Order: sequence, then C-alpha cells, then structure tokens
Amino acid sequence: MRHLILKMSISIDGFVSDLDGRNTWMFGADQAARAWSVEYIWNASLHIMGSRSFHDMAAWWPTSTDQFAPPMNQIPKAVFSRQGPAILRKVNTSAALDEARAKAGATQSAEPQPGARSWAEAYVASGDLAEEIAKLKAQDGKPIIAHGGVSFARSLIAQGLVDQFALLVAPVALGKGLPLFSELAAPTPLKLMSSKAFPGGAVAQIYRAA
Repeated sequence: MRHLILKMSISIDGFVSDLDGRNTWMFGADQAARAWSVEYIWNASLHIMGSRSFHDMAAWWPTSTDQFAPPMNQIPKAVFSRQGPAILRKVNTSAALDEARAKAGATQSAEPQPGARSWAEAYVASGDLAEEIAKLKAQDGKPIIAHGGVSFARSLIAQGLVDQFALLVAPVALGKGLPLFSELAAPTPLKLMSSKAFPGGAVAQIYRAA
C-alpha cells in the first residue's frame, strides 16, 4: 500500500501561482531548499500530475540538465487526463525536444537525458479520480508524489485523497493568486510532522491529516 504525498511550492499567503498561472517566484537561489526538494522527490515510486502539468513537464525534462531532471525523468509517471492515450502522442518527439532546447538554452541538452523515454510510457488515468488513485495506492512501493497543477491538486484535496502534504513555503507574499485549499467543503485539521528552514528563507513543512 502506497501513500499519496502532495508536494507543492506555496507562497506565505497560501498561493501556488499568480492569477495568470505564473510561478517563477518559487525558483529562487536557495540551493539548500532545491537540494532538499531533489532528495525528497527521489523518494517516490511514481510521479502523478494533471494533464496541463504533464504537457509542460514532458516538453521540458527529457532534455533538461537541471538537478531535478534525473528523478523527474527516471521515476515512472502517471497523468490524469480525459484525453486518454492521445495525450502521449506528442511526447518525446523530435519536434517537442527541439522546442524545449530552443526555449531553454544552456539548461537543455542536445540529447535526451537518461529516463527521458518514461514520459512517453506514462500511465494514463482517465477514469474516476478516486478509483484511479485507489488503484495506484494499492500497489506496493515507495510513496506516490503528486505535483499538480492547481486544479488537479485541489481535486485531490477536496476528495480527501492526500495522505501527506509536503509544502515548500517560499519567502514571498503574492497578495493575489491561485489558492491551494479553496475547494475544501469544511476546515481540515492537519498535524505538523516536521519543519525545516533553509538559509534563503524557504521552509519545508510536512503535514498529515490529524
């Protein structure tokens, strides 16, 4: 039985992106926080995400030389999409890889990185959300880590499917943005399991349902 961990970066006022969906504020220069995040996502047997996040990540990570690329490429993926297997058709194509290289410059490689093929081999979950999550949890192995985007994350939270929250709180207040917990029907108490502060001001907060 695997647990589901929702890992998200979040502002101190509770937003995961600005109103236009941009989240460049979360990618600071705090190398200790980045190293913690990389180590944390290595502790997964499966990465899951919504269709929009999958589309963006599948166009980025296969040729990325960023420190997050190895765990994101080498650990199996599942994408939640009503499109079904059609969502995989453009993954890892020559055109998609060329586009990623053109956008990123020095942070992209001329060749696909180890594990890049795993994006085209992702499990596509197109059924009922709770039923699909239950099937994935029923398998043995290390935890499942969910990455979002915000609509997918909200749905997981609203249906009580998250066993643990790993929130990397960035030292920034957005004022306005897309909140993570806005779909809750009622307040949900959480128990703080651990807290780790980093030199750049970010704080990793690990919670589970109380």
